[in-house]
Amino acid sequence: MLESETDLELVGEASDLRGAVFEVRSGQPDVVLLDTGALGEPGVGAAVGDLQREAPAARVVLLGTEDDPDNARAALLAGASGYVLRGAADAELAEAIRRVSEGELYVHPALAARMVAAEVTAHAAAGADPLSTREREVLRLLALGHTNQEVADQLFLSVRTVETHRAHIMRKLGLESRAELVRYAIDHGQLATDPQ
Repeated sequence: MLESETDLELVGEASDLRGAVFEVRSGQPDVVLLDTGALGEPGVGAAVGDLQREAPAARVVLLGTEDDPDNARAALLAGASGYVLRGAADAELAEAIRRVSEGELYVHPALAARMVAAEVTAHAAAGADPLSTREREVLRLLALGHTNQEVADQLFLSVRTVETHRAHIMRKLGLESRAELVRYAIDHGQLATDPQ
């Protein structure tokens, strides 16, 4: 199919990653089209790294079988410049190669839309309250000035459990002192009798 495209020149082919590394080393192509089914053991990250070490200017387009936003994201994070589904039309594959050769990133459009939706969902979840109900109770009592023992008595917990909750709260919120803990509680309305 690629040989029928007048503006694309096929400079090499390989049936496995080892052969692809050899072809890339000798041919120094602008774009490498790599079928994820040929990767075997090393995985996407190692394969893209191997190819880019041999031809640093080459851009890698992965031809994947999985219609999964996580796989496409992993491919891009590994250094690939494109991710096309194996069942894509010939015209789409040629377009992906052209766009990647011009310095753009390319992901199959439906897959890209799902990647964006997944990012939006993850971002919204990250903005949600990271504390559990019990941690919010401990936070509130500590911010009101109670000692670990007093918090333990009020919540029917051991002092050690309160200390563990406090450590988790500080870590989750990135706080380093009791003053910061109190400031967080005030800023987030955690001092109400029935915190939300």
